[in-house]
Amino acid sequence: MGQPLRRHSSTARFDGIAVSPGVAIARAHCLHEIPVGSVTDPIDESEVLAELGRFEEALQLTDHELAALRDKVSVQLGKSEAAIFTAHLAILRDEGLLEKVQRRIGQQRLPAAAAIAEVAYEYQQLLADVHDEYLKERVADVRDVLLRLQRNVAKITHHDFAAHDEPIVLVACELYPSDIIALTEANVVGIVTQTGSRTGHAAILARSYGLPAVAGVTDILQHVNSSDTIVVDGSGGHVFVNPGRETLRAYRERRSEFARLKTDLAAEPRGPAHTADGQTIALLANVNCETDIREAIAGGACGVGLYRTEFFFLTHPNVPDQQQQTENYRQMIAHCPGDIFTIRTLDLGGDKTISYLTHTHEHNPHIGWRSIRLSFAHPKFFLTQLRAVLAAAANQDKEVRLLFPMITVPDELDEVHKLMRRARRQLKKRGQPCGKVRIGMMIEVPAAAVALDAFLENVDFVSIGSNDLVQYLTAADRDNPKVSHLCQALCPAVLRVVASVAATCHRTRTPVTLCGEMASSPRAVPLLLGMGLRNLSMSTAFIPTIRDLIGRLTIPETQAVLAEVMKLKTARQVCETMDRYLAARAPHLLPLVLA
Repeated sequence: MGQPLRRHSSTARFDGIAVSPGVAIARAHCLHEIPVGSVTDPIDESEVLAELGRFEEALQLTDHELAALRDKVSVQLGKSEAAIFTAHLAILRDEGLLEKVQRRIGQQRLPAAAAIAEVAYEYQQLLADVHDEYLKERVADVRDVLLRLQRNVAKITHHDFAAHDEPIVLVACELYPSDIIALTEANVVGIVTQTGSRTGHAAILARSYGLPAVAGVTDILQHVNSSDTIVVDGSGGHVFVNPGRETLRAYRERRSEFARLKTDLAAEPRGPAHTADGQTIALLANVNCETDIREAIAGGACGVGLYRTEFFFLTHPNVPDQQQQTENYRQMIAHCPGDIFTIRTLDLGGDKTISYLTHTHEHNPHIGWRSIRLSFAHPKFFLTQLRAVLAAAANQDKEVRLLFPMITVPDELDEVHKLMRRARRQLKKRGQPCGKVRIGMMIEVPAAAVALDAFLENVDFVSIGSNDLVQYLTAADRDNPKVSHLCQALCPAVLRVVASVAATCHRTRTPVTLCGEMASSPRAVPLLLGMGLRNLSMSTAFIPTIRDLIGRLTIPETQAVLAEVMKLKTARQVCETMDRYLAARAPHLLPLVLA
């Protein structure tokens, strides 16, 4: 953050977590939390007053933005939820903080953006030495305010990588919600992040766009400059900085092979997948936005198994009201391929936060006040989303499903139905349209998975959220590289729980879908079919691959390999068995298997 980076004169290899297959070769573009921009040289003395004026203008704009957010959140959610913006305003108006920036502009003659970045770096260093959690939160708040201020100085609303004409590989600590929209406009060919995991936010985003990606590469930003050539091996989890001639030649060949494979798979017939013995498998898409809907259509998805509504909130400039949400959902449903559109209510917390709802610090956010628990804590806010979904579902020719995440105990489903009834009454009272939706629950909490019978009378369908289910079953944070080796979807314990859920749903004739990493894993799919699962929801980029694989399998064969795998003791043994299975039936797909 404003500090010089160490340049490697020879090839340097870094290893991380393989999160999205493929090979990318391009110039690196480094994203720091507070980007300093391209101009850091001192300005002329004659420019100082003008630069101070730019800073003052950005200061007033930032003050206006924060005040508007505070007022809107206060009306929609309450004064306690708006308190974070009151605190941010106090930080912005702190004379000592402002003097730090003004002194760097006036005395050191730094551009305003660089001056703000230096002050932010100062606070980052302070954060590194602070052990008190309350003080850490306050320092983090200062950096949040400075980031908003610096972007207003630079007159940008998101990172500047969208301006690149040549291909680039993004190298970042992590990717933020504001990056999502810009990704669709930029020539990004690969992603490397310091944090994250195979099932985290950045990984989901990378797979959605079919971008090779590696996560969990410790301190990579300290070893890469934006002018460096970088190779991303998304299948093996390797990153090469300034690769040598032989390394570059080898990976260019692999990139060409991978591109040919993707082209061949994309040419496969569209529609439902069919096993070699004629069983129909529905391949549904996980989507975040309208761009993903278009990709789902192009990829041949037969419906949407998961629309993550939180991405609409994360990328919205403020708190979306009922009308804005309704219009968004209506457009998504109208353009949906197939007959099923599944909307998940807000699943915030963990690695996805918005400042007006999730600013409370927690030691264990993934198992804390998040998801449906957060929604229940803000019933007015939650009811707005429920009304918006019901209104959007009116007069649609699709089956609209409403999916509630992180259900843990049966009482929570009672509360869901209570709020749904209230939302319908409110729409009727206002004379607004109210459509029909089917109610479903995500199975991602082990407590719900092992006692599923107690829930099923209150739901129309079930969706197994494999990413979080794996995380909670293994007690391993999926975004922590230090324990990611434990967070394995092919762990025998995970397979037994998924098989049990599938069996319970089949016995009770409850429709069940599996979504998440397992649905798009060539190693896992034969096992899922052997369990009797016939609905899989995944990132659109993987649909051609999984369709091709399914066409080479028969159900009796998948049941046989499942029986063999269920006798194994470790995830490594399962992976080795499935690699041999794939090598015999679909060897051309092995490059797509993540290490």
